[in-house]
Amino acid sequence: MHQMEKKSHFGSYAQDDVIFLLKDLSTFQLEGKTEQREKAIQSGQHYSETLPIEYQPPAPYLQLFHETLQEYKLKVALCTGIVAEQILSKKGSQTVLVSLARAGTPIGIMIKRYLKQKYQIDLPHYSISIIRDRGIDENALHYILQNHPGKEIQFIDGWTGKGAISIELTKACSLFEERYGIKLDDTLAVLADPGHCTTMFGTREDFLIPSACLNSTVSGLVSRTVLNDQLIGVLDFHGAKFYKELMDADVSNEYLDIVSALFPQIEADAERTAVKLMDHVQEVSFKGMDEAKRIQKEFMIESSHFVKPGVGETTRVLLRRVPWKILMKEKDSPYVRHILALAKERGVEIEYYPNMSYTCCGLIKKVGQDA
Repeated sequence: MHQMEKKSHFGSYAQDDVIFLLKDLSTFQLEGKTEQREKAIQSGQHYSETLPIEYQPPAPYLQLFHETLQEYKLKVALCTGIVAEQILSKKGSQTVLVSLARAGTPIGIMIKRYLKQKYQIDLPHYSISIIRDRGIDENALHYILQNHPGKEIQFIDGWTGKGAISIELTKACSLFEERYGIKLDDTLAVLADPGHCTTMFGTREDFLIPSACLNSTVSGLVSRTVLNDQLIGVLDFHGAKFYKELMDADVSNEYLDIVSALFPQIEADAERTAVKLMDHVQEVSFKGMDEAKRIQKEFMIESSHFVKPGVGETTRVLLRRVPWKILMKEKDSPYVRHILALAKERGVEIEYYPNMSYTCCGLIKKVGQDA
């Protein structure tokens, strides 16, 4: 059904680490200025039809990325191990890892490496596209199922915000079963689940996963995924661009190597914690979504899509949307130094807001005539 050859050269990761099931759109001009793109999105264009211009951070911000990586690498390694142990324990060695492009990709690679290092089990790992309100790439799912008959899929992402992608995944899986009679497990494995959206996580603390700080340069030089009718045919995978021109700024593999090197130190701890988590069934309450709706109401924001809770999501608002203001639970949280730096650079107001479970929350600005 699909040609696979092209896939090996997509992105800056080794093929042993991940295979991207994405159509290469590198030659197309899809980027638009943030403000113009925000206007188009807010007047009805779907965000997946275009791409934001990739933010290339100044040297001090990159320095901050490297500092946070050093600071949290052990925590990232531990959370990776905790999730990997749960996946292996619940699904066994006949599992295919499927990370959601692009924030899920480095996490999927780390989980794959952990299982390979500790158990000598080499699970296949693909990265595919899922898009809010548009669903999952069904062509990619069919490709995986055809190539790995009888194996079970485990979906992976970086973190949860208010749970929009978890909800999208559940919807997509039930639609897939309805259409093709194939039942997929919609449990999303993530490093951090501050939104309480899944049972499979490394922690529920809203901490800084360093890969949230950057865009493609920490995700294999791959853009966000794209779905528009002009470029994506009925039998195509969803699309993305490979930013080869950013090769010099790429820290994708360095990030993975730094974290993977710590796996031997955290193995025992990861196993213990995973067992504890599996012994006590974790409640999924989507309390993050409730909290986001409360904030939406309080600040009179017209759509819940404009409320982005959590460190990862707040960072993304600053990197590629038009921020209105940032809510901060506590001013001296160690997880928000990069957010303070970005907010200062972009002149975004920070409001002290202790009444939430998240570390911080990004609010998107209403753009257009009546703003």
